[in-house]
Amino acid sequence: MKYWEIIADNLKKRGWSLGYVSALDSEGRPIFVADAHRGDGKRFVVRADEKLTAFLELESAIRGSPSFTHPCRHRTYD
Repeated sequence: MKYWEIIADNLKKRGWSLGYVSALDSEGRPIFVADAHRGDGKRFVVRADEKLTAFLELESAIRGSPSFTHPCRHRTYD
């Protein structure tokens, strides 16, 4: 199992629905967009150059959210 899959599984266990897409930007570089949302209206969307980085950023954003049960000092994306 790849590390990004472990992150995705852990987020799903905490009630998040996940999705991601990869594409090429106008200069031919890959970009990955990952998002997580749940029934209470919380949603996080991140963009990165690699899939693993996108999922790490997504996990970091969710951990930094006030509704996360473990305090962390990471930035959030709303």
